[in-house]
Amino acid sequence: MTATKRLFAHSMMALALLCGVGSLALFVAVPAGSLGLVRLQWPEAGLLCWDGFLSLAFFLQHSGMVRRGFRARVAGLVPPRYYRAVYSIASGLALSMVVLLWQPSGNHLLALGGLARRIAQGGVVLAIAVFAWSAVALRGFDGFGLAPILAYLRGTTGLPPVFVVRGPYRWVRHPWYLCALILFWSCTDLTADRLLFNVLWTAWICVGARFEEADLVSDFGDAYDAYRRKVPMLIPWHGPATL
Repeated sequence: MTATKRLFAHSMMALALLCGVGSLALFVAVPAGSLGLVRLQWPEAGLLCWDGFLSLAFFLQHSGMVRRGFRARVAGLVPPRYYRAVYSIASGLALSMVVLLWQPSGNHLLALGGLARRIAQGGVVLAIAVFAWSAVALRGFDGFGLAPILAYLRGTTGLPPVFVVRGPYRWVRHPWYLCALILFWSCTDLTADRLLFNVLWTAWICVGARFEEADLVSDFGDAYDAYRRKVPMLIPWHGPATL
């Protein structure tokens, strides 16, 4: 392997990690549009349409690039070892644009106070805790596409994915999606743009989870089918499954 190829591989890993971690931190820590980097002087309806467009652009990128058909079409342009890193970079940039270019609405629909506000704030803490628990349960989950590049640098072959169920995955098949839904709807001050965000992103998660499950069935076959029959998708309405 030449020094140029090695440098490129390390640069791709660094960029994927920066975009992936940075955009997630921005998304969780900074309310969309609160930085005020861009303020469009449009009527309320125009601002909401713009916010809807930003959401749709992220949905198409995030869900479209992960589909096998898309990966097959770009296989000649992006080597497989780099595809997941490229996906992480593109997703990070798209998510950052949602946060930075979002246009807040001045139309306040609901403001929680007292006990209701504390319950909503508790929901945020709960969602973050379950998110961390889910990450630990995955043990080595490669969310930013680093593993194939590391295997390439070491001259080894990456290990195939193994289907193992631990922790919150015994309660619900998509705990990260559940955490996102809790975060969305635990807002203490509901504006028109935040309601639009919650509705659009909730619908996307529900639809996207079903597309993702089709890929998981293709990857793991009967094992995932059996898992689907025992564990709910998003709402943990019964105790942990025994698998």
